[in-house]
Amino acid sequence: MKEIRVAIIGFGTVGQGLGQTMLAQHERLLQRTGISYVLAAVADTSITSLPKGYEHVTFSQDANDIFADPTIDIVVELIGGMEPAKSFLLKAIECGKHVVTANKALLSVHGKEIFTAANKKNVEVGFEASVGGGIPVIKALKEGLVANKINFIKGILNGTANYILSQMTDHGTPFDEVLAEAQALGFAEADPTYDIEGIDTAHKLAILMSIAYGLNVHLDDINVEGISSIKPIDIEFARQFGYRIKLLAISRNHGDHVEARVHPTMVPAEHMLATINGAFNGIQFQGDTVGDVLLYGQGAGMMPTGSAVAADVVDIGRNIVSNAVNRVSPLSYLPENMGTPRITPMSELVCPFYFRITVQDRPGALAQITSIFGTHGISIQSMMQQADEDNDPVYIVFRTHLTTEGGVNKALAEIDALDVCTAPTVKIRLMNAE
Repeated sequence: MKEIRVAIIGFGTVGQGLGQTMLAQHERLLQRTGISYVLAAVADTSITSLPKGYEHVTFSQDANDIFADPTIDIVVELIGGMEPAKSFLLKAIECGKHVVTANKALLSVHGKEIFTAANKKNVEVGFEASVGGGIPVIKALKEGLVANKINFIKGILNGTANYILSQMTDHGTPFDEVLAEAQALGFAEADPTYDIEGIDTAHKLAILMSIAYGLNVHLDDINVEGISSIKPIDIEFARQFGYRIKLLAISRNHGDHVEARVHPTMVPAEHMLATINGAFNGIQFQGDTVGDVLLYGQGAGMMPTGSAVAADVVDIGRNIVSNAVNRVSPLSYLPENMGTPRITPMSELVCPFYFRITVQDRPGALAQITSIFGTHGISIQSMMQQADEDNDPVYIVFRTHLTTEGGVNKALAEIDALDVCTAPTVKIRLMNAE
């Protein structure tokens, strides 16, 4: 019986989830693989000892003790952030150890360096838990859809943002109140910036695009907008138009260029992604061979994420025992075939739009606005008007036909400069029908 010895750096929420999974599932993994996966060591500077049940595990507050141990086969980095996580991964790789990480922020910025180092040392990098928590989205994209050209990626990739928008939609609660509730329930961090401003979602989209297209996509390649400007009135207008607002990661493959964007999106109420609520995630791929695929599940949490990390550990262990290390390239494409992305400029994006324009209730205001739309070739599909209790200001809401982002931005700059406009226009993109 082969034994694979695993070490964890960082014994926080996910680290404990992995530890519990390895202990609870040891016999099942042995039955399925013929391999004994042993949690051999843990390093963490924030604790002084391991809890009950881990008496067989070596504990240290110094990660270098793990790197120096020649019996360790796989090092799992679960501390998050850029440093010292990056240095730890590179040090483990340099020592010839296979590595696993859930660190989407690190991979979306320094992934190319890490994968290049691993390729030189012929060790594996597992990162299933970096996208979608317990959903096996990385494996599906790397292996299950390997015979497909991926036409597009659309996904709800952040449970915090999805929970907030779901509560606003179902109960009409203002953003600030729902955010406070999410923090109290533990769905949102004390500093929720990465979640609500779309940055966490962009980290994950960069990773998915790299695998889907064979391109070295960096976080900086992605246009990012968050949800903090969304008001209950926008959600109500969306409902009247037959939509639900979701924070989506969207990439479309145009062959010689690819879209890369994260922003609030009005999704048709009958679309699969519109039905994913609460803290759940959903990722849709379209392949030229398979068609549409939707993966759904818990996108975060101790045990779901621990499950995903454990899957990487098992895969690498199997490859070690079978003498098949790097049987599947980390990003699906061979390293020498990875390219440099050409990102579609946002000004060239074509989609329908929703606008909420705030104006003083004066004669001629609507005529001024529609004249500007006409000048920029923006065709209006429908319009609504709603006044507040004092009848001033007035919200005028428009839904457009397909139009370019560049033309929209020019038109809205002129509209917001009008004397009758009292607040910046709210712009939300509508999902293209596909």
